[in-house]
Amino acid sequence: MFTYMNKIMKIRHVLLFFLFFTMLAYGQTDRRDQLKALKSTHIEAALKLTPAESQKFWPMYLNCEEKIYDIRYNKIRPLTNKLEEKGIDALTPKEAQTYLIQLESAEEEIFNLRKKLVIDLRSIIGAKKVLKLKTAEDDFNKLLLSKYKGRKD
Repeated sequence: MFTYMNKIMKIRHVLLFFLFFTMLAYGQTDRRDQLKALKSTHIEAALKLTPAESQKFWPMYLNCEEKIYDIRYNKIRPLTNKLEEKGIDALTPKEAQTYLIQLESAEEEIFNLRKKLVIDLRSIIGAKKVLKLKTAEDDFNKLLLSKYKGRKD
């Protein structure tokens, strides 16, 4: 009985995931919101959080993701845009050092946010589910890359 119910739940999660993925592929709304919804669905299916875990997990996880997004788009992106405009070969060694320090600082901020998230989540969902989260995020990124490569060809 339970294996039958587990199969039904898995099928439902897979169908839901592909529904969202199809919406991403053909929809005309904001891509970032669609990706967030797909990623949330993928993570929810992988972690199988209890309602109590979910209530504590999602605000913490989404807050961390938003901070990481801000760092990438408000610190890293302007630096890479400047580098593309100017050209790396045109930089003086001092300018290159300055850019490198700024990039390393932003990447270190992201690393520290992820590290703090793991520490905080370990007490909420346990180490095993934190590892499942990491695997689910990696799987989702691979799925997006393969989908993007398929579109590009």
